[in-house]
Order: sequence, then structure tokens, then C-alpha cells
Amino acid sequence: MDSGSAALVRLVASAIGAGVAEAATLPADVAKVRLQLQSSSDGELRYHGMMDCIVKVAKVEGLGALWKGLVPALVRQVSYHSFTFVLYEPIRDVASALLAMEPGQTTYLLRLVSAGTSAAIAIALFNPTEVIKTQIQSSSASLTMREVASKVWKKDGAKGFWAGVRPNVVRTFLVNGAEIGTYDESKLVLIESAGDGLFAHVGASFVAGLASACVSTPADVVKTRFMNAAGSDQAYRGIVHTLCSILRLEGFLALYKGFALIVCRKLIWCTVFFVIYERLLQAVFQALRVMETY
Repeated sequence: MDSGSAALVRLVASAIGAGVAEAATLPADVAKVRLQLQSSSDGELRYHGMMDCIVKVAKVEGLGALWKGLVPALVRQVSYHSFTFVLYEPIRDVASALLAMEPGQTTYLLRLVSAGTSAAIAIALFNPTEVIKTQIQSSSASLTMREVASKVWKKDGAKGFWAGVRPNVVRTFLVNGAEIGTYDESKLVLIESAGDGLFAHVGASFVAGLASACVSTPADVVKTRFMNAAGSDQAYRGIVHTLCSILRLEGFLALYKGFALIVCRKLIWCTVFFVIYERLLQAVFQALRVMETY
């Protein structure tokens, strides 16, 4: 199979996997956004943990509120993950060649950097979908993508759609560097002992999900606060100002708000995504090999 066809297969497989995984775990993402946005400096906290947040949102706003922002979330994940996986292997392979590494000798660090770089490029392009999704999920009102986009445009213009792009790129570099790079490395280790099957894919997904949650949570909190302020009177002046404001008003632990929820969501998300992605790749490549024999 030529490189163009292989890239197309990866694009389609990652798009399907990302769409299913995002729809399955969106309620946890809505709860995460609500938990990260509430500030202890505002008085009594409205939500006290993951389940309390999910139950209260469903009770007060209806069950459908747990899937707020589904359309922009799907647009973001499908486009962003597809682009990331199309870029990842070429970037990794080119970097390996430049460093004179033999095939199969790619280091874990190089996988992390290659994955982070491909994801950072992708999310920089699709940042507007993240801004819209965050604001829809943070509001108790029923907002449409058009309403949110109009509000951001009137308040901040085009630059409003790239609010928080720098913390988002940093967060994405960390989370996807850890997620994809760790998955790639862990899968190779597990394949050596258990073969290239479901056990290796699920096991590597769990390791990848835990790694990405640990390194990304502080950047995720900063990114969420910054993006939610776009188009409103509460404005942060940049990454450092947002970070310092959180630390000054709420303390260090505020940077890990929703951590347990992020870990749970990441474990489920990574497992669903990577298992679907791997199975689709195997099925398509096997079918193409069979067709080539005729």
C-alpha cells in the first residue's frame, strides 16, 4: 500500500474511533468543565466531586445537558484526531531518519515529541471548535454553536476564536505526547509478551490514559478558564496571568480540579478510541492484502 492510501486509512480509522469515544465520554467532559470553572473564591462550591456534578446537572438541566456541546466536540475530535494521526507517523519516521535511527529503534522520547508536535499543529488549526465547545458546556442555558460564535465574534472578533490557543497547544502537546507516545511504546512492550491483540491494545490504552491525565490536568484547567472568559467581562491577560490568578485565589490544588474525573474519562476514552482504531486498521489492511492476491 502506498503512503497516501495508508494515510487515508489512518485518517478514517481515527475519525471513527474519535467520534465514538467522544460521544461515549462527553458527560464526564461536561462535568470536568463545570468542576474546573467553579472557584472557591466565589463562596460555597456548587459541585462536590464528579458524581455530584453529573447528578445535579442531569436533575436541574435534564439528562440531555450531559451531552452539551456534542456537535462541536465531535467536529473537534474527528478533525483534530484525524489530522494528528495522519501527521504522527511521518513526523516520527522523518525524525528517526534525521537522527540516523534504525527501523524499530525509535526511542520513547522521540515518540513523545513526535506525537506532541503533530497534536499541537492540529489543535492550533481547530482551536475555534474548542472555544465554542467549552462555552456551551459551561453554561446552564441551551446555547447553539451559532449563538456562541456570534457572542465571541461581537466581543473579541476573530481573535476570540483563538482565545487560549497557547495554553491549548501546550496542553495538547503534553496530553497527546503522553497519550500517543506512551500508547505506541507500551503497545510494543505488550506485543512482545502477549502478541498483537486485544490485551496489548487495552493494556497500552490504560497506561496511555493515566500518563496523559497526570501531565495534562494543570494545563487543562488553565486552558478551560482562559477559553471560557472569551467574549465575557472576566478577562485574563495570558497564560501566566491565568495561572497566577488561580494560584493566588484558590491555591495549587485548584490546578488539579477534576483530576479523578479526567483519569476516569481518559481511561475509557483511550480504550474505546485505540481499540476501534487498531481493529479498523487491521481489518482494512487485511482486506487489502486479500484483494492484492487476486
